[in-house]
Parts: sequence; C-alpha cells; structure tokens
Amino acid sequence: MKKNRLAQAGYNNAKSLLDIIREIGETAVTLWWHFFDWLAQVEWRKLVIIWLLLLILSASLFHVNEQAWGFILASFGLKVLAGGKRKAELEARSAESHADEESIERRVVEARMAALQAQVEPHFLFNTLALIGQLIETDPPQAARIHQNLIDYLRATLPQMRAKGAGTLGRQIEMSRAYLAIMQARMRSRLAVSVDVPQDMLSATFPVMMLQILIENAIKHGLEPKIDGGRIDIRASVDNQMLQVDVIDDGVGFNPFSSDGVGLANVRERLRIQYGNRAQLVIEAPLTGGTRASIRVPYAPDIFAGAPK
Repeated sequence: MKKNRLAQAGYNNAKSLLDIIREIGETAVTLWWHFFDWLAQVEWRKLVIIWLLLLILSASLFHVNEQAWGFILASFGLKVLAGGKRKAELEARSAESHADEESIERRVVEARMAALQAQVEPHFLFNTLALIGQLIETDPPQAARIHQNLIDYLRATLPQMRAKGAGTLGRQIEMSRAYLAIMQARMRSRLAVSVDVPQDMLSATFPVMMLQILIENAIKHGLEPKIDGGRIDIRASVDNQMLQVDVIDDGVGFNPFSSDGVGLANVRERLRIQYGNRAQLVIEAPLTGGTRASIRVPYAPDIFAGAPK
C-alpha cells in the first residue's frame, strides 16, 4: 500500500514536471514568434538604432561584445532571409481580417437599410391603398391612375431592393418618378416636381434606394409641414469626375444643429463603406430657403449604354 502511494506521488511529480516543461516550451515558442513578427515588421532604421544601443550598453556595462555581435548577425540574417516573407504573411492576414470586418459591417448596414425600408413600405402602401379606396367612389379615373402608379413603383422598387450592390441613376429616377406621382395624387396642388437629369448620366452607377430616402425626407420634413406645400427639384451634374445628385425642396428648411435621422445616417454609413472618403452626403440650406440634399459619388458611366444592339 505504501509503495503504491509512493509510486502515485512519483507519477504526479513527474507529470507536474512535464507540465512545467511543456508550459516553458510553449511560452518560449510564443515569445519566439512574437520576436520574429516584430523583427519582420520593424523598420531597418529603428533596427540599426537598437543594434547601436546594444553595442554601446554591452561595451560599457556588460563587456559582452561577442554575444551582442552574435545577436546582431542573427537578427540581420533573419530579417534579410525570412523577414520579407513573414511581413507579407502578416500583412495578408491583416488585410483578410479587415476585409472580413468590412464585409460584416456592410451586411449590418444593408440589414439596417432593409429594416428601415420594411418600416417605410407598409405605411406608404397602406396610405396609398386607402387613398385608392376613397377615390374609387369619388373619382374612379384618378383611382385608376394612382393604382397604375403604384404598380409602376413596385415594379421599379422590388427588384432593386432585392439586388446586391449598386444600381444605376436611371433606375433610381424611374422609381422616384413613380413614387412622386403617387405623392402628387395624395398632396395634389401642394406638391410640384421637376426632374433635370441629362440622358447620358442615366447609365451612371448610383447606390440603390438613396435617392428615394432623400425625396422621402424632403416631403416628410420639408413640404408636408408647410401649409401650401411646395416643390421638389431633382438634378444631376458631373464635375471633375464626380457625379452629384441634388434633391432640392422649398419647404420649411432644417435645423443645422440637429442630428441625422435613421435614413440619412444609413445613407452616410453606406457611402462610407462602399466608397470610403470618395463619396459624401451634404445637407445645405440654400439662400432661397428650403433644403438641398446632395449625394456625391465617383462618376462611373456605362460605356455600353446606348450602343447599337
């Protein structure tokens, strides 16, 4: 019995010793790779300064120039022979990590946009269907026109909501015309609309649903609170290879000290993710009153648009 206990104790001690040796080995390997990664990424200028400091300290304090020179030669060899490859691997890993983060961020923003649209669409559809129901009894021709406008709007909107990536400015204008036609039927003389977009810009790449959000904002915050309504002008221009799309209203204006709503915040975030600092959303107050909301993105026309088939 005593021998068994002694054997068990010896086994436990040996196991503990092996665990300690294994932990020391794993720590040494980890420290080595940390040092190797640092050596691969450190600039040559900084590395030379470290070598000089090491030589000065070793000569004045420790008198171990041989070890210092050995370290310098070893680190120089590692830096030259394997540092470039290791640095490339680390940069590739970092790029993949950032790409994954941007992909996740993009999916989050798209999900927010889908959620926002899911909140807007039922309300808009309910009001439109209710208006059609009222007009069927009082003005059947007008009810038929709004019904057709609603069909045009859904035909233009649904494929773009399901599509991934950017659409074209022409498709966004088409969807906006159908939406504005319905809003004009609801607001009647309180809403006037003007669209001034050159034909050759319709094929340009433009983010999906952004123009729609600017128009909805102009009506909700600019024109609906105004007793006599107003007008919305949609314009597009190209300057220095930048496409600018303006939504201008002569409504009640905006508070420059207020923060963006959910819609505009999502527009800014989508522009940042898709274009970085090459695109922007600008909200201004024209001298004539109202609000001008502008989206600026790199101009990317379809060179095959309008080509003979």
